[in-house]
Amino acid sequence: MNAQVEPLSGKEIEERLAELPRWSVKGELLRRHYLFHGHFPAAAMVIHIAQIQEELGHHADLTLGYNRIDIAVNTHSIGGRITHLDFGLARRIEDIAAGHGVR
Repeated sequence: MNAQVEPLSGKEIEERLAELPRWSVKGELLRRHYLFHGHFPAAAMVIHIAQIQEELGHHADLTLGYNRIDIAVNTHSIGGRITHLDFGLARRIEDIAAGHGVR
């Protein structure tokens, strides 16, 4: 991770959340819950997210259930704070979600 990455202020987080309305912050984690029409679309999205994470070199915690994925992300390299990297990953995930049958 780049040493120049800085945590976002509360105001910056609020502004960025306005662009990702289904994402929220709980503690120091940027979070989202997705529901699907079955297990296969949920599992396929996990694989797609994994590809994006590898490309970005930034990773979220993903929890796969039968027809759901829970995502929680922050930037570990600066003490588990929320940064622009987390919102960049969230935006990329949102961009692919519709193609995976999100309800």
